[in-house]
Amino acid sequence: ANKGSSRSVARSSPLLSLSARISRSAILLLGAVWGVSLCSAFSSPAALRPLARARAFPRPSTLRGGASPVKMTDAAVSALAAQRCTWQQTMLRVKDPKKSVAFYQEHFGMTLIDKIEFPQYKFDLYFMTTIPKGESFSATPGSDEAHKNLWTMDGTTLELTHNYGTEDDADFKHHPGNAEKDGFGHIAFNTADVYAASAKLEAAGVAFKKKPDDGRMKGLAFVYDPDGYWVEIVKRADDSKIENEYNLSQTMLRVK
Repeated sequence: ANKGSSRSVARSSPLLSLSARISRSAILLLGAVWGVSLCSAFSSPAALRPLARARAFPRPSTLRGGASPVKMTDAAVSALAAQRCTWQQTMLRVKDPKKSVAFYQEHFGMTLIDKIEFPQYKFDLYFMTTIPKGESFSATPGSDEAHKNLWTMDGTTLELTHNYGTEDDADFKHHPGNAEKDGFGHIAFNTADVYAASAKLEAAGVAFKKKPDDGRMKGLAFVYDPDGYWVEIVKRADDSKIENEYNLSQTMLRVK
């Protein structure tokens, strides 16, 4: 009876209806301001940051509640477009960071560019990337210079997350995806010649899920990393200007 009474009051009270619309508008406004402010704080030029303040948005009276979108000023829209949001990282949890870092360094030419430690939470983060051929990287992982580079670089990183103690547990294994109903699939690297790359990896003792001519899909390969994650090897375009033997190229997720 109480529920029925409450619904009746809500339908009959214009003040409650007005209050609900104002609350929804306020929430939308605060969410929009927070989103632009966060993006600006990490990546925008200083000149763009004033546009992320609340005054860059219309007053609540111009907003509508419910499913209607927030209307932003032209300045705010321009500020968002200027962010040039790019893919920054793909994260994998690893059992032993020494083995995983070495695997991606030795076999795929990646460089460890930063390490962020969280001893209070008992985990560390290792960030690796493909440094373009001809360029160098001299910052020490874990240094302020490396931290600054990590959040300002143009490339994409592979983030390896290590929870303390897993490397010493003989029975511990991460679930690498690719089981029934799993969403995560694999990461991939481009290379000029999949067959030559596969022969080199095989000679180095890397385990294969699929060799280039196995199965129905020819010309691409899959290897296992130390945690059993699938790593795809794909031929890059013949006219590509990338000179590295490998470059981190994609992350595959299964979607509903």
